[in-house]
Amino acid sequence: MPELPEVETTRRGLLKAMEGVRIEQAIVRERRMRQPIPRALPDCVAGLTIRTLTRRAKYLLIDCDTGTLIIHLGMSGRLWLVNHDTKPEKHDHFDLVLSNGKVVRLRDPRRFGLVLWHGRDKGDVASHPLFAALGPEPLSDAFDGAALYKATRNRSAAIKLVIMDSHLVVGVGNIYASEALFHAGISPRIAARRLTRARCEVLASVIRETLSAAIVAGGSSIRDYVGSDGMTGNFQSNFAVYDRDGKACTRCGAVIKRLQQGQRSTFYCPACQR
Repeated sequence: MPELPEVETTRRGLLKAMEGVRIEQAIVRERRMRQPIPRALPDCVAGLTIRTLTRRAKYLLIDCDTGTLIIHLGMSGRLWLVNHDTKPEKHDHFDLVLSNGKVVRLRDPRRFGLVLWHGRDKGDVASHPLFAALGPEPLSDAFDGAALYKATRNRSAAIKLVIMDSHLVVGVGNIYASEALFHAGISPRIAARRLTRARCEVLASVIRETLSAAIVAGGSSIRDYVGSDGMTGNFQSNFAVYDRDGKACTRCGAVIKRLQQGQRSTFYCPACQR
């Protein structure tokens, strides 16, 4: 699944081509996504000017004159730019045709993504049910060691699962949770409430550093992900523990282990992480 760095990389790659540009039309080839694409959506967006393209958690928000187009890439989606005459393929379910000769195309083989419209008559997009209960952005000033320490005092679940909880902090997916915990020297199994204030400070800082480094590298391409320019990310070449079970830890030489937490694979070094 594209995580925060991949979504942010996509946003940055699309921004220049979309900002200030008029939407000529929206083409829906397949409505059956995680939630059906609204039938009225093409009429809602045709002729609107795109003010800007932002991100909230793993959602892309296309801010227009009269509302916001909400896009989520799901498990295997990609959003990228093609020319007007580029023919759609089997899983190309949605196009946003722009006045500058470009098309923003959504490909989603598994159809777990979302394309929704939130009109300004319904209030600010932050009030949408998808966003109302979300925690702070991990790269914002609202997320730091103090916030993490306060949020974990009553949490008995393993810290790996807690930092992946979008109610506490958004966008820390499976890959980056494993990597951040390694660099912070914290076992993924430890109960969140057992972390001291000092360890929360370290972990919050490392989460920010890990996500920022992944964005600079263009995200991680494990299976399906490619950026808006069709290029793969490169952060996977920097993995310290993720998907490296059975291999030697690059820091201490111990064997990297794998365990299941919350139906997801966790990778960690039993010697470096306590």
